[in-house]
Amino acid sequence: MNVLHSQLLPPVARAFPFRSQLCTALSIKGTAQGTLGHQKHHRIPNQVHPAVAGKELLPHTNPQEPVVDPHLAPLIVQPDLTVLLDINAPAAEAARIALSPFAELERAPEYFHTYRITPLALWNARAAGHDAEQLVDCLDRYSRFALEADLLRRLVAIMDRYGHLQLEQHPAHGLILTSRDADVLAQVTADPTITPMLGTRIDEVTCRVHPSERGRLKQALIAIEWPVEDLAGYVDGEAHPMALDTTTNSWQLRDYQVQACKHFVDGGSGVVVLPCGAGKTMVGAATMAELQATTLILVTTTVAGRQWRAELLRRTTLTEDEIGEYSGDKKEIRPVTIATYQVITRRTRGEFRALDLFSARDWGLIIYDEVHLLPAPIFRLTTDLQSRRRLGLTATLIREDGLESDVFSLIGPKRYEAPWKAIEAQGYIATADCCEVRVSFFDDEQDIYLNADLRDRYRIAAGAAEKTRALRKLLALHANEPTLIIGAYVDQLEELAAELDCPLVDGRTTNKRREQLFAEFRAGTITTLCVSKVANFSIDLPEASVAIQVSGTFGSRQEEAQRLGRILRPKSGNNNTAKFYTIVTEDTVDAQFAANRQRFLAEQGYSYRYVDIDEL
Repeated sequence: MNVLHSQLLPPVARAFPFRSQLCTALSIKGTAQGTLGHQKHHRIPNQVHPAVAGKELLPHTNPQEPVVDPHLAPLIVQPDLTVLLDINAPAAEAARIALSPFAELERAPEYFHTYRITPLALWNARAAGHDAEQLVDCLDRYSRFALEADLLRRLVAIMDRYGHLQLEQHPAHGLILTSRDADVLAQVTADPTITPMLGTRIDEVTCRVHPSERGRLKQALIAIEWPVEDLAGYVDGEAHPMALDTTTNSWQLRDYQVQACKHFVDGGSGVVVLPCGAGKTMVGAATMAELQATTLILVTTTVAGRQWRAELLRRTTLTEDEIGEYSGDKKEIRPVTIATYQVITRRTRGEFRALDLFSARDWGLIIYDEVHLLPAPIFRLTTDLQSRRRLGLTATLIREDGLESDVFSLIGPKRYEAPWKAIEAQGYIATADCCEVRVSFFDDEQDIYLNADLRDRYRIAAGAAEKTRALRKLLALHANEPTLIIGAYVDQLEELAAELDCPLVDGRTTNKRREQLFAEFRAGTITTLCVSKVANFSIDLPEASVAIQVSGTFGSRQEEAQRLGRILRPKSGNNNTAKFYTIVTEDTVDAQFAANRQRFLAEQGYSYRYVDIDEL
């Protein structure tokens, strides 16, 4: 090895020459420039953060934790803020847990998972109570190679941007924007997208904000990568007394539900992230009981709304007369009103008439169920609702449309998140066995696929004939077990339902018929049910223990998580395991999309088994 080159390598690479080739690759990949889209225009304060100050910046220096042998350390941190996780390293699981609040999983092949540390992930982590020292300690402890000081300072500086700017209510000046740094305020207020929303300058670190621009200003600031912490407070809204009723059914809030409620109430607005089946509805109910105010609850479907209603009647002191339904069937506005996203965003003569519901009462709390599915018109309206407390509930903050920053700005940052595996370990959700079953095309199908337009190939691959044989083998393997067959294409599901002689629930099924079929499934009268995308969210079928998906919405990660969630309710008896199968046509775009779909669950610690159809 060239002597000069050897001197340029990180200390660990010099100590272990067998890794020098990898180290060389890392040393030339990525640059420190352009990580923040506006880095050239917005100054990061030139100071050493306490999380970095005084560190030697060699791996594994935290005396509070066991030292990880550099040979076995699982993380490889790259200059472009991607992080490779060696999943076969002994400390891989501990590293994944430590890293997950700060990074998003991008790829999950067999041996190395690729995470990316993004500004939004860092700001959500900061809002949820994590700090830069935790991030630095995580990378420091688990990194296979020495960390560059500039990289750590860059990460700390990005994270430090959250809280640098704050919105507050001033007794004399009203809504104001303040900054810890006069230069930062000068830079952001000079931005042409920001200036029209501001009033007069009060002093070098404070300026007035037009009250009507509170939401739009937050959107504009995060667009230039200066997230603002909203401390301007909220109106109490119309009071409405209620309480949790823990006497009738002998139940108690779980510890993580109590913590989720507390973190939200302390923060005022934001998002609570819990696994499917972990009781997000009860977090909403506990928050309502804490705030004692009229509440508007927005849900995905009428069936989901009625499940909310049933839970509130069962778990709280609310009565039938206090809960209204605002849907296609009914238009009731009561102290607690449950409305669907669809009815609110439905246009009549080009106008969103139902949007008046938001001003129909002096709401003290607005709950957005499945907030990752929030339609764009609701976002637009929410910009004018910043003085109302807003609670977003979801199993994942992933949005396939890339609007995660709008959730952060307009609903609020992540206030609390409970890892799926932590809830599983406590027995509150079932253990999941995830399996990808691979099938092949017949020769004539292969020819059709190869000659098809790219946009048609997924539909062809999703409907491969061998999927039916695989489905039959899985149903035989789990005979008499409550099973959901889930797909994205209605014609495919119709054929399967007819061939298997089982009922189908899709978007055309009336609410009355859906509720009837779901009731029969819960009672065990029906053991197999075909469901379309209507089952992706807010369907309460706790008896389901097997899910088999034959097709999906391309590479949607959040859909994969929601579908697994349909079967994660704890199971009775000794076997608390849910079986989650995906039937995939190998060597096609179906397999590529399946790999992408699995990324979120891999990030949560789930692994997939891969079997051929003939191995079943």
